[in-house]
Amino acid sequence: MRLGIQVDERFKGGVRESWLQWVVECALSQSAVDRDVEMGIFITDDETVRKLNRDYRGVDEPTDVLSFALTEERSDGESPPFVMPPDGLVRLGEVVISYPRAAEQAQEKGHIIETEIALLVAHGTLHLLGYDHDRPERERQMRAIEERVLSRVEARGPETGSSDGV
Repeated sequence: MRLGIQVDERFKGGVRESWLQWVVECALSQSAVDRDVEMGIFITDDETVRKLNRDYRGVDEPTDVLSFALTEERSDGESPPFVMPPDGLVRLGEVVISYPRAAEQAQEKGHIIETEIALLVAHGTLHLLGYDHDRPERERQMRAIEERVLSRVEARGPETGSSDGV
C-alpha cells in the first residue's frame, strides 16, 4: 500500500503517521482488499473542509470527513472515471478529515480523539472502496466493517501503530 499523508502543521502533534497507516491497513484488511492500492489522507481544519464540501458537494458547511474517490463514476454521467495507468496499482483517492470536528465528536462521544480519527479514516477509506450508507442494508455492512476496524484499533491503542498483526 502507498499512503500519502498530509497533516496541517497545527495538528501534527495530534496524530502519528505510522498509526494512520496502520488504521488504513486495518480498514483494507477488514474489507478483504488484496490488491496494491494508493491513497491519501489529509488532516486539516474546519474551514478547509467547509470549502471542499462547498466546492465539490454544494454543501456550504464543515463536516467531519470527505472522500474523493478516483474510481467512481461522475454523478453527472458526462465524464467517465479517471483513467488509471496500467501499473497494477489501484489509486483509490483522498480522505480529508477535519481535526477540530474529530476532537469535538470525540468529546461528545466520550472517547479519545484517536478513536474518532480512526473511525473517520476507516469510514473515508470504505467510501473510497465503494461502500456507502445510502440504504439500510448498505449502512449495516459499512458500519459492521467500521466496528471491526475500531475493535482492532482500540485493542491496540494509538501508540502502537505498525503494520504487524493487521
